[in-house]
Amino acid sequence: MEKTAKEKVKEVFGKNADKYVTSDIHAKGDDLNLLVDWLEPKENWTVLDIATGGGHVSKALAPHAAQIISTDLTEAMLENTAKHLRTEHGNIFYVVADAESLPFLKGTFDAAVCRIAPHHFPNPEKFIAETARVLKPGGKFVLIDNVAPEKEGLAAFMNMTEKLRDDSHGRCLQKTDWRQLLQGNGLVEIQSVDRKKTFQFPSWVRRTAETDGQIEQVREHLLSAGEEEQAYFHIRRNEQEIESFVIDEWMVLAEKK
Repeated sequence: MEKTAKEKVKEVFGKNADKYVTSDIHAKGDDLNLLVDWLEPKENWTVLDIATGGGHVSKALAPHAAQIISTDLTEAMLENTAKHLRTEHGNIFYVVADAESLPFLKGTFDAAVCRIAPHHFPNPEKFIAETARVLKPGGKFVLIDNVAPEKEGLAAFMNMTEKLRDDSHGRCLQKTDWRQLLQGNGLVEIQSVDRKKTFQFPSWVRRTAETDGQIEQVREHLLSAGEEEQAYFHIRRNEQEIESFVIDEWMVLAEKK
């Protein structure tokens, strides 16, 4: 029987849990500092961290709020994250939860954050609806994720690159898609920023690729890029080896009506 999208997510992230704790892209992004500045969390807030992965959002916000509820679909990932954070932060609580069916009452949270995860969600419209539901009126939501270019050919190239490396990849949405979902669920955009993110190919591809053959597929795909793709994604190569490439990331702050 073919695995479902969520089963693939749990398998991939369960096996690679520690890599996401130590990954520079996830652990050291300057968006973590920006996140605190944008949210301006209060000492009495309860904040929801959706699909925490390596726990970097929870770690960044814990000193500024009363409680952080750190959630993830993958129990092994969450256990590993808790092991790293429990001794440092006593106000983070860990809950196994599906971003598309959050086990919380409506109007529970002062703020919610989801960072570098929604491209794994099979039904992003359910994720946004659930996030809006569990936020208090006036609650803040920060979404940070890789986004596809608005041009369809470039979007398809980017999503294929991710899918070849990681079978649990769903789809990177375009900013227009995200804006429609936010607006449709009463989440009003306050501010946003476009960012560029550089992947160092050797470490990026080995984070989730399971075989040398899979790595070769990704490498061949990037080597096959036409002039437009090479220019847009800044694909750097040394003869037949890929060194790095660049993708789009979007960070948005919204407020529940």
